[in-house]
Amino acid sequence: MVLWPFIILKYSALKEDEVFLNHERIHLRQQIELLILPFYIWYGTEYLVRLLQYRKRKEAYRNISFEREAYQNEKDLDYLKKRSFWKFLLYIQ
Repeated sequence: MVLWPFIILKYSALKEDEVFLNHERIHLRQQIELLILPFYIWYGTEYLVRLLQYRKRKEAYRNISFEREAYQNEKDLDYLKKRSFWKFLLYIQ
């Protein structure tokens, strides 16, 4: 979980998981782009919309635009070096 500027880990072993950390760093970038507070408002609102759309919490969560971007690019450890500004907008459906 990311709460600007911290990545909060459930297990200390996650400190070694580069894919996990990259996923969370993508969220940090998204938060910076939206000036932190609007990120959380957008994230929560989009989650509620997706929950109405999909009727399942996990499916709703996975289809939030921020999560789509992070999951799709978490294995590309150079992603943040080449990522364009507000790239998450491409993941809204």
